[in-house]
Amino acid sequence: MSHRPPNQANSAPEAPRRNLHRLGFVGDDAALADALKGGHPGAPAELFDRYGNHIQRVLVNVMGVDQELPDLLQETFARAFKNAGQLEDGARLKAWLTRIAVFTARGCIRSRGRRRWLRYFSPEAMPESTAPTASTEDRAAVRATYAALDAMSPDLRVPFALRYIQGMELKEIAAACDVSLATIKRHLAKADKRFVVLASNDPTLQHWLEGGSRWAGQ
Repeated sequence: MSHRPPNQANSAPEAPRRNLHRLGFVGDDAALADALKGGHPGAPAELFDRYGNHIQRVLVNVMGVDQELPDLLQETFARAFKNAGQLEDGARLKAWLTRIAVFTARGCIRSRGRRRWLRYFSPEAMPESTAPTASTEDRAAVRATYAALDAMSPDLRVPFALRYIQGMELKEIAAACDVSLATIKRHLAKADKRFVVLASNDPTLQHWLEGGSRWAGQ
């Protein structure tokens, strides 16, 4: 069940990179965090340039193909700019930004309830960069996967997507969800069982379950 998200992002704000380097931006997240806290005019553009693609991948993997992805991406960075002063360890800038993206996506999911978003999209709506050589069967499986995830609670769906679609480590997921490692393990165990039940009822996903080793025997 490995679906690689599109490596796309909205056009990043024009960042005066040469000026940034002259002012001390030499690839250090701690320095960038300090610049954000200090209100440096070039810091927001540098943050987007540095982590825009990563945050978009997180949002795509949690949400699936969704009309609100551009808005969620913008909201994530707007929250980061507004709350930069709350970042205690600048070296963990990426993890902190990922957590904001996760909570932004989770808030969107909760506000929508159990609505099935992907029913509004045709196969042609899937981003080409998701899998340029993907078969029609693979693309249908991706849509069916997110339809199943849409029937899961946010507390189960988000860790599941971060683990099995985004490919994050357990400790990273715990940090992104702002819960303990033990809690994440419990949520993933429940999410696994829930996904198997949902996927077993979908003809598109049945043979994936039967042919894959991840959920064999569950």
